[in-house]
Amino acid sequence: MVAGTPTERPRSRREIREAARQAAAAARPAPDDAEQTADPGDAGPVPDGAPAPADDAALPEPELVEVPVPEHDLLVVPMAPTPVIAEVAEPGLEDPASTTAPAPPPRTSRAGRDLPVAIGVGLGMGALFLLSLFVLKEAFVALAVVAVGGALWEFGVALRTRGIRIPFLPLVVGSTGMLVSAYVAGAEALVVAFMLTAGGVFVWRVIDGGGLTALRDAGAGIFAAAWLPFLASFAMLLLAAPTGEWQVLYAVCLVVANDTGGYAAGVMFGKHPMAPSISPKKSWEGFAGSALLAAVVGLGLMAWFFDGPLWAGAVIGLLTVAAATVGDLSESLIKRDLGLKDMGALLPGHGGIMDRLDSLLVAAPVVYGSLTVTLTYLV
Repeated sequence: MVAGTPTERPRSRREIREAARQAAAAARPAPDDAEQTADPGDAGPVPDGAPAPADDAALPEPELVEVPVPEHDLLVVPMAPTPVIAEVAEPGLEDPASTTAPAPPPRTSRAGRDLPVAIGVGLGMGALFLLSLFVLKEAFVALAVVAVGGALWEFGVALRTRGIRIPFLPLVVGSTGMLVSAYVAGAEALVVAFMLTAGGVFVWRVIDGGGLTALRDAGAGIFAAAWLPFLASFAMLLLAAPTGEWQVLYAVCLVVANDTGGYAAGVMFGKHPMAPSISPKKSWEGFAGSALLAAVVGLGLMAWFFDGPLWAGAVIGLLTVAAATVGDLSESLIKRDLGLKDMGALLPGHGGIMDRLDSLLVAAPVVYGSLTVTLTYLV
């Protein structure tokens, strides 16, 4: 193609440079020719037989040749993104801190508790209970006051998750009065102390502020007084008897038998939930295990502690299981309504104090009534 001829497309810079380079190469003479054609007049005589030098006008004009460039050379090929290569640690070069084995999780039971801690705390509570019960009865009363006070505090904190604030100070004063009155003056003094506590809670909350909120808080406070210190005071009525320490131990052993038998049978055989919407882990098989062990413990301790009829001990054991189950389900219902797993965390491995007292609180009046009738009329 002759230079200057129009092309079908504009030429790129590469084409222009290539064409200029070829044109310059074609126009540059060889070294010998340059010496001969530099100046024709000074060339000297021409050797014999050599052709005569051609005239400059006769020389053809150098032709600029355009070299076609393939279309694909002009394509812009996008560069692929550089792949990110994950750094792989070589064997033996790992960071010692990253290869440290994680700490093993605590051993938990099927009930979700840390079993070793729960056993240790349970043994400690048992030792404190026995020492205070058999060394000095008044020490047991003081222990009961502290336990009920802690349970009231846990219950008050749990109620705050629903915006309910119970008057704590009048409740603590009233619970102390109920427990001491029951031990010192009997059931009549207990009823009077409860009425005074309920009135004090109501007046205290109304003075702090009226309206429906005050009525709700006062009602919750009166319920707490009836549920915790009032029911716990029946253990003080048992303690006030001549053989009170053995009667309290009898009631506690029945509740422990209920919990132990229910736990063992429920873990091994539990398949049919008793109240799945309230306590999914409580089964009818566990209830049967509670009844069996409590009946055996009841009749055995009746003969050992009081020299009473065996059948009466078995009946008291079964009544205790029924009452303790109601107490356990009642607390589970309250916790579910509040959206809590445990009422508190004062006892590691056991939850809160309320989680240990729930069965005993409802069982105490049943054991007190049935044991009083048995010891009065059957022994």
